[in-house]
Amino acid sequence: MDINLLCSGAAIAGAASAFLYARKKRWPDAALAGLAGVSLAALLAAPTAPGPAGRAVLLDSEDWRAAPAGAMLAPADGMAAALASLPEADSIDVRGHGLHEAQWRDLPVRRVQWQPAQDGLLWLDFPRALPLGRSFALTARRGGNAQAGWRLQLLAENGQVLAESRATAATQALTVQWQPPMPESMVLQARLLDKEGKTVAQGPLPLRVLDAVPLQVQGRFGAPSFDTRALNQLLTDSNAIVDWQTTLGKSLTRSEEARAPLAQPNAMVADAAWLERGGLRSALAQAAQGVPLLVLGGNADDAALWQRELGLRLAALSATTEQEDVRHLALPGATLAFAPGAQLPVAAGGAAWQIVARDKDGKPWLWQRDWQKGRILWLGVRDWHRHAISEPAALGAWWQQVVDLAAVGSAQKMRWLDAEPMPLAGLRSEVCAQGVATGGAVTVGQQALRWQARGDRADAACVAFWPGKAGWVPLASGGERSELYVFGAQDWPMWQAALRHDATARYAGLALQPVARADAGHSAVAAGADGQPGAGVPRPGAGGIAGALGGALPRWLLGLAFAASLLALWWRERR
Repeated sequence: MDINLLCSGAAIAGAASAFLYARKKRWPDAALAGLAGVSLAALLAAPTAPGPAGRAVLLDSEDWRAAPAGAMLAPADGMAAALASLPEADSIDVRGHGLHEAQWRDLPVRRVQWQPAQDGLLWLDFPRALPLGRSFALTARRGGNAQAGWRLQLLAENGQVLAESRATAATQALTVQWQPPMPESMVLQARLLDKEGKTVAQGPLPLRVLDAVPLQVQGRFGAPSFDTRALNQLLTDSNAIVDWQTTLGKSLTRSEEARAPLAQPNAMVADAAWLERGGLRSALAQAAQGVPLLVLGGNADDAALWQRELGLRLAALSATTEQEDVRHLALPGATLAFAPGAQLPVAAGGAAWQIVARDKDGKPWLWQRDWQKGRILWLGVRDWHRHAISEPAALGAWWQQVVDLAAVGSAQKMRWLDAEPMPLAGLRSEVCAQGVATGGAVTVGQQALRWQARGDRADAACVAFWPGKAGWVPLASGGERSELYVFGAQDWPMWQAALRHDATARYAGLALQPVARADAGHSAVAAGADGQPGAGVPRPGAGGIAGALGGALPRWLLGLAFAASLLALWWRERR
């Protein structure tokens, strides 16, 4: 029960008794009742002195068994003995960065005394799988103080440098990007070097490049332009299924028939001129059924139409601010300058509209609103074809951003998930997927397992397995196949330390609110499994007047005052 409620109850009971005695003008009895209530409330509010410490287990989390590259991770004898004795312990004194998430999950919740350190930690963030045509991005973040001059390199399987990033100023994070040329499973390498060129860390990066599901796009345009031609080329080069129609005159239309039927279009792209000349109704009907409509607003002319039909308020740009209105989009390897449309949405565009993308200067260039089951997006820039020759990679990356924001994804029956950042040989790992039935069959390596529901993954099912060695593990379920890479015990020691650091912090926070210990400095001391402070940890007292009295007077004196007041009242009542 909350100690504040007990203190308040004691004080209210004392005040009520004193009030009843005062009504009868029994002033000494009223004083004794009030004194009894205040002393009891102060007694309850007084912090308890530290009790005798319970049995603590010293856990040296850096005591791992030496293993060759690719071997299983295993604790040394000292750590194994400490882990075996944890269920009978009251607290854990953790030395080092702690244990892995899978190990903490197997242990009962205990108080943790731990002094975390940021030095020697490294966090890596990268996709394990991506479709062909997307850029692979690796971000490395180092613990400790920000430094300048260090480098991050991405290496091919043969050791060739694919990409490099250098910290020109003091920073903790660097990012490199690379475009995979073909669909395959590969194990790249990443390397961190300090400012003197010495290797700080190096290890494998598994990547599966998948065949991309072709995008299905409808294009409708009121006039030919270099912009729509450049967009058509980008979509065609990405293997998209394109249904393209361009109006050349009053009764002349140039059509590009799709190479396959558009069963489920991912998006419809139309310029403002085609929509203003009568195409808006049919486009809105498709948007209402869930097909996103991307409006190329560079040639918009009828502001009243857009205000009336979509609630979009447009305003013509001034010729005197043409340079100030240019949008500058920062992309990998280049910054592209785009001219704004002749008319742009005012502020957010209207009550139903919202800004979804801005340039590096904070100026908006993409707006969106919901439309029944779908969405309508307004692209407020033009003349992107000027970068098709000078910066083709950056232009493709920008249009990939636009498509990601505008188009709906292709329907997938099943989707494999990255359940863990770093599966390790010798530790329990998980495989999870969406779109599978609980109890369904799944094969992990040579093991035949069944999907199981997980409370923390309501939309997915998982299975656990213990990988015996490093390398690719084949996965199969319901006709769908995938692969999972398992790291070796000696791979990425600094990344392993960072993951253990994060897992230990989560374990220490499982026992509700951490309790600060006066003699622990920055160490983390977690409460017991029942949420109450563990042995040897002072219990915090209540606040207010009772708390002030409880902290100022010894507990024995408060107890004596409470007992003497009650005895005096009892004697006066019996008199």
